[in-house]
Amino acid sequence: VATWSPCQLRRACASRRASLIARFNFIYAKERLDAEALLRPYICNMEVVQRIIYIAAVESFRVAKMAFWKIKVSVKETLALHPCEGVVSLEVAALDYIACHKDLYDVCSSINEVICSMNMHPKLPCPAEVDFVVISSLIQELCCLAFSMQTLIPPLDVAVGVDGELFNKTMYYRSFDSDFTAAFVAYHVWPALMENDAVIVKGEVVTKT
Repeated sequence: VATWSPCQLRRACASRRASLIARFNFIYAKERLDAEALLRPYICNMEVVQRIIYIAAVESFRVAKMAFWKIKVSVKETLALHPCEGVVSLEVAALDYIACHKDLYDVCSSINEVICSMNMHPKLPCPAEVDFVVISSLIQELCCLAFSMQTLIPPLDVAVGVDGELFNKTMYYRSFDSDFTAAFVAYHVWPALMENDAVIVKGEVVTKT
């Protein structure tokens, strides 16, 4: 484990944070739309397509966070057996180690878990209608991103929205086809990125009367 000073750790974390936020924005701007294009031959209803992608994003973060927690417990147990001078704390040492050894993460297992969860989701089409494997590349990107975001101090996460919630302009943009007079969210297109309780990147929703 690197014996970094607190100042070096803060700078490294800030640089990694900026890179991960930029990656989140790129996935929203490019890879989300690519996934929409992959789903459209199977599903003609755009609302269903957008719901699928939103739930894929939320589930990818949930699954990746669980995988990260298990790995962090294991890494901390190992590092505790080999204490190193100069490391700020065992927690920081574990986060730094995982950030530098991303091969610890079995992303394929997470992809399968996300797809299984989506197959059982009550608001999504049944597996006979569409195989969610078609967007596995998007799920992989989201899982890897979510996993890496857990190495930050504090970690980044996505907000989980609920259909029918009151529209929050500090957390979401309205989709272009929204009813801009409507006060409630009909469904979510993309989650907001959060740092503790602060919105780092706004999500997108559709509002309807």
